[in-house]
Amino acid sequence: MIRFENVTKRYADGTTAVDSLSFEVAEGELVTLVGPSGCGKTTTMKMVNRLIEPTGGRVYLDGEDISAIDPVRLRRRIGYVIQQVGLFPHRTVLENTATVPHLLGWKRAKARERAAELLDLVGLDPSVHGDRYPEQLSGGQRQRVGVARALAADPPVLLMDEPFGAVDPVVREHLQNEFLRLQETVRKTVLFVTHDIEEAVRLGDRIAVYGQGRIEQFDSPARVLGAPATPYVADFVGADRGLKRLSVTPVEEADLDRPPVVRPGEPLRDATARIAGEGARWAVVLDDQDRPLGWLPAGAQPAREAVPGKDVTVREALRPMDARLPLGAPLRQALAVMLQHDAGWIAVVDDEESGRYLGALTPGRLHEALRRSIRADAADRTRAGIALETVAGAAGPAR
Repeated sequence: MIRFENVTKRYADGTTAVDSLSFEVAEGELVTLVGPSGCGKTTTMKMVNRLIEPTGGRVYLDGEDISAIDPVRLRRRIGYVIQQVGLFPHRTVLENTATVPHLLGWKRAKARERAAELLDLVGLDPSVHGDRYPEQLSGGQRQRVGVARALAADPPVLLMDEPFGAVDPVVREHLQNEFLRLQETVRKTVLFVTHDIEEAVRLGDRIAVYGQGRIEQFDSPARVLGAPATPYVADFVGADRGLKRLSVTPVEEADLDRPPVVRPGEPLRDATARIAGEGARWAVVLDDQDRPLGWLPAGAQPAREAVPGKDVTVREALRPMDARLPLGAPLRQALAVMLQHDAGWIAVVDDEESGRYLGALTPGRLHEALRRSIRADAADRTRAGIALETVAGAAGPAR
């Protein structure tokens, strides 16, 4: 969808921002450009919508050389979100969101209808927020409006320049979660500029790690963290890159333990005998739809005295536990759930809706999953190598 071919930007004073930059972003892919201030990442992004013109090379959008496209027409095909949002203060939220459709000549009713749909999609009720003005919104809400406005004309490409950098960490994490959810729905081709490696790892399908005027590594988040291409990349992602890797390593079925399973209506003595017979210390208690209810320790005793002539069931001795997460969730989330519930294991289910139990994830298994992921990437890197396009020979700091 986006292709850079030997693109260079050199300023009149001789400063080279980027030099011979070549890379591709596939349709529907989210690529994060990450690096320190002045490394050329924002320059790279602004050359896509011709806010900055390259001094050499070619940039292509969906196979078309953008230098042959009228800049105004080009920008109306590309969504653009910046850190300070840039909403018009004298226009309502709904009017701000409908800006590009209006410029494209949409009828007023159609533009407002589209704007309302997008506000709802980003989690803002148009009936509540549509008639408000930007100053009446929180910083996080303004950022949501900015994203909605960028998507209003359904552009194939979205450029995002530090879009969540001006809000507090809690709101920022929430906005990141919402954007990932939104991207699953709209599947835009996204270039996302950030200086935060954790944000880049969390959001990107691939990451371009910028040094001073060059891309040091262009790869998946897992490989950037697990097998940095250069000492610079290793230093940039930090000595705690193993912990950051928890965010990009999913829980897989191979990572799960399979302790004994018992049912709440089962006689307690039968259940505990089976646990002991399998040499286990506990069992998972499932309902009749295979959803986890809790756990039963070996040698469990009922919470009350048995009624003469009536079996005590597992239900009367089980210990409830709400620590669970869906298959495919990142290991970081698994660790957070364990800590939140002070749990020695968590139930992994097929998805949030059905909640069907698949197995148990323990701290030991979590550690094994992380180590296996790192080894697999390192082995794959040795076999195949990583194709890097770099920008060499920068003459000075990028602008």
